[in-house]
Amino acid sequence: MRTSAIGDVTHVVPLVRTLQEKSPGTRLTWIVGKLERKLVGDLPGVEFVTFDKGAGKAGVRAVRDALAGRRFDALLHMQVALRSNLLSLAVKADRRIGYDRARSKDLHGLFVNERIPARSGEHVLDAMASFIEPLGLKQTEVRWDIPVPAEAHEWAAAQLPGDAPTLLVSPMSSHTVRNWRVERYAALIDHAMARGARVALVGGPSEPERALADAILAAVREAPMDLTGKDTLKRFMALLARSHMILTPDSGPMHMANAAGIKVLGLHAASNPDRSGPYSDRRWCVDKYDAASRKFFGKPASEIPWGTKIEKPGVMDLVQVDEMIDRFEACSAHLKLALNR
Repeated sequence: MRTSAIGDVTHVVPLVRTLQEKSPGTRLTWIVGKLERKLVGDLPGVEFVTFDKGAGKAGVRAVRDALAGRRFDALLHMQVALRSNLLSLAVKADRRIGYDRARSKDLHGLFVNERIPARSGEHVLDAMASFIEPLGLKQTEVRWDIPVPAEAHEWAAAQLPGDAPTLLVSPMSSHTVRNWRVERYAALIDHAMARGARVALVGGPSEPERALADAILAAVREAPMDLTGKDTLKRFMALLARSHMILTPDSGPMHMANAAGIKVLGLHAASNPDRSGPYSDRRWCVDKYDAASRKFFGKPASEIPWGTKIEKPGVMDLVQVDEMIDRFEACSAHLKLALNR
């Protein structure tokens, strides 16, 4: 059971792939959020049960009805929020594997009878992977292969034809304090476009995302493509397949991009990239987490609890435009993109 959010659900996919490879006779049922199912709900060999948290008690009842009369050998209870703990009661299982005590909250320990190994300093994906260790398994390979339908690829090809060097800009995190300033997004976009890169703004259809995109478009010298609110999760995955880099704060799109094999120009100050940055390759991120810890807590990041979020107003101002331009240039050179010299 991992119902949300997009980034965390993305981290669970390699665990599913590992279970399918190392225990091929195991039948898998995944309780997942309504939005998140749109991304992973077509993984082969998995039964999905949708939890619609927006439906309130009816959403819980729907999960309970879907699982009525069934019993499982094991529940991997991978979410610690109280709502998820209560939802887990819909699952009748002999083994209920949850987080270690240090990572538990909201009475999580009352809803499990086994715990994953207690470790600190792990990336979120590795913490997720450890849920199969009590089953005698270990994740040794990280593989996503999230299906993308032909329709999504066709749509993406129409938006991004050819193979021009392409930078996607996904400017908004659901944790808005993680967002960069409008003028800084604009400055990076201006630089990339002056260097001959094709740039596309992407994001969801919500009013805040539309407002942020409009503010960026008003601040740039030359407008990039605006695909905000025009894609779906699957279409976004298809856009990634036709792109080379993405600029984004710590967010679901960051982890979708990493899963798709795209280089991530990550903006990090409010969160620790070693814990929640792009799992496969963090070379192209700007990491100001330690500077944020020193500024707001008066101590280095090594002296604050692992996983602490420094979501303070102005924290992202620590990430400078010239630092992000440096990462763009270094990544372009690494990819050997033919930019204007």
